[in-house]
Amino acid sequence: MTVTMEHSNHTRVTEFIMTGLFDHPHHQGLFFGLFLCIYIAVVMGNSLIIVAIVIHPPLHTPMYFFIANLVLIDILCTSSVVPKMLENLMQEKKTISFGGCITQLFVLTSSLGTELLLLTVMSYDRYAAICYPLHYVKLMRKEICICLAVSVWTVGTINSFVSMLLVLRLDFCRPNLIKHFFCDFPTILALSCSSTYVNEIMMFMADIFLAMGNFLLTTMSYCFIIISILKIQSSKGKQRAFSTYSSHLLVVTFYYSTIIYIYIQPTSSNSLDKNKMVAIMYTLVTPILNPVIYSLRNKEVKVAMKRILPFTTKS
Repeated sequence: MTVTMEHSNHTRVTEFIMTGLFDHPHHQGLFFGLFLCIYIAVVMGNSLIIVAIVIHPPLHTPMYFFIANLVLIDILCTSSVVPKMLENLMQEKKTISFGGCITQLFVLTSSLGTELLLLTVMSYDRYAAICYPLHYVKLMRKEICICLAVSVWTVGTINSFVSMLLVLRLDFCRPNLIKHFFCDFPTILALSCSSTYVNEIMMFMADIFLAMGNFLLTTMSYCFIIISILKIQSSKGKQRAFSTYSSHLLVVTFYYSTIIYIYIQPTSSNSLDKNKMVAIMYTLVTPILNPVIYSLRNKEVKVAMKRILPFTTKS
């Protein structure tokens, strides 16, 4: 009889209720319009960057090949969260189906994990360009770039897929209230009435090998880059070398600061409202800033944009 009741409780959890982004209903319409405009800008801006890189031969370089992958990840990351968030902003009862929650978990975590790995690969690309300029073409030839990109996407997807399978084995028979505006692993695990020990071990291992491992590799790359730049005699040479990696350094710093704030801080100091704001940063703000930081300052990108949008005037 107990097993039947537990099974019945588990099968009744077909959807989750989310607290949403804001507590005040009279602000919902305003923020719906704001976030809708930002989401459209993210999708359109990043899509234009991909098209520009594809159609403009001067942008067929390893750096822009990886940037195209980065902006594609940003589109996936934002699209996994924002459409459902916009839908719930206009509803009094904010819900997501169990299947929708699992799908959101998979796409969001695979996007974030893949982006983490890709930023490390991009730091290696800058390391090779600055520290070994004479061997750069050989080190970052087409075959190697494609192999690195495929590996990044594969590892990120497998990591998320394994974590998703571990969630599917759990029973959910507690109150189904998610204290967030999207599904993520800590909030979902808190709702399970079965042991989450294996899931927590998996999350810990992912933090160690993916987060800390990639952070250390990226830091090492930039240490070698800084040392190489300091050895350059001319000020113009130093300035040129610095300009080739400063954009990536800014994106890496912004990305890791948000991740560290959410996942490395002690649990007792968590603030739900602050975590929601940080989540907005990496699901909306970062994806809209990345094209600007990486590409829109580049003259070749501007030329490609004028080919795509012929009505733009010359600056």
